[in-house]
Amino acid sequence: MARIIAVVNQKGGVAKTTTVANLGAALAEKGYPTLLVDLDPQGSLGSAFGVEPDENAPTVYHLLIGQVKDVDQVRVRVREKLDLLPANIHLAAAELELAQQPHREKALKRVLDPLRGTYDFILIDCGPSLGLLTINALVAADEVLVPLVTEYLALRGIGALFETIARVRRRLNPRLRILGILPVMHDRRPLHSRQILEEAKALLGDYILPLTVPRSIRFAEAAVAGMPITEYAPRHPGAQVYRQLAEVIIHERKEAHQ
Repeated sequence: MARIIAVVNQKGGVAKTTTVANLGAALAEKGYPTLLVDLDPQGSLGSAFGVEPDENAPTVYHLLIGQVKDVDQVRVRVREKLDLLPANIHLAAAELELAQQPHREKALKRVLDPLRGTYDFILIDCGPSLGLLTINALVAADEVLVPLVTEYLALRGIGALFETIARVRRRLNPRLRILGILPVMHDRRPLHSRQILEEAKALLGDYILPLTVPRSIRFAEAAVAGMPITEYAPRHPGAQVYRQLAEVIIHERKEAHQ
């Protein structure tokens, strides 16, 4: 059965899409069938693999509101063992439309639960908010992965996210757990970045994963090329970090099944 991991942070520009794309690529590279779910109306996850869904093509939006029932009408194969449920700007309307529906927090769960037997991992790329779409991701997920930029304002926002996760756990999804917090876009040179990373470790303890994704122009270049960095620059330190993160997650999966 697939592990469903929501990649969440209400702040924009914190490498959520980069993390989903590269972690997904690393898991698939290691032979694990993986599904990526774009739950951000910007639709950038498809672009990370050179996929630009037609404006009129069915997307995850149509699955959420029940307009399309067959996942195969939406699912796109982006790499070997790696599939995508793409999004576009139409997804922005989903919050309003779902608000009118009963059990609106469980729309994504209804879409993904039947797919658990098809994949080993399902990764959800969430938009920069704690609105209804992100709540849907937290209800559908088993675990939460939080990318954290090593900057003061980014660290301040973690409290609100943890409160939201705790509320979802109490009311809607008691099995939800925090997989970890992944420091991203880290520049070792400025003292401020190093201080914030140390402060994050002091405040959040074991939640901070023992991996740090470096800040690098290579990530932007890979995005422009429509490729994950594991493919665009396979020997780059950032690619190696995402492969290491995949190993951590795979190891946890194996332990759970022993």
